[in-house]
Amino acid sequence: MILRLELDGPLLRTADDAMDLIATTFVPGGAETIVVPVARLDPDFFRLSSGVAGEVAQKFANYRRRLVILGDVSVYVARSDAFRDWVREVNRGRDLLFVADDAELRERVE
Repeated sequence: MILRLELDGPLLRTADDAMDLIATTFVPGGAETIVVPVARLDPDFFRLSSGVAGEVAQKFANYRRRLVILGDVSVYVARSDAFRDWVREVNRGRDLLFVADDAELRERVE
């Protein structure tokens, strides 16, 4: 099952926010995949030195939930070689994915 967050709503800023989101999936038939629009991520998520992306990704991994970031991250990729390399690396797996649009989401996840 997939939980897809709406475009509008509170930002995912911290590991605690990630835990709150993950906790909503621990119900019978709960989602194993959570799709988060780029607009719902705190800007620090895209600055790897802040540690936010790593903390959030680790929470999802610890609780065996797939995190899919939906939307255009090209501006962040262009700004940071480290972020570009991280996106490329995680997209080789299946636990954390960056997808550009609904078509890619359907292709890679659904």
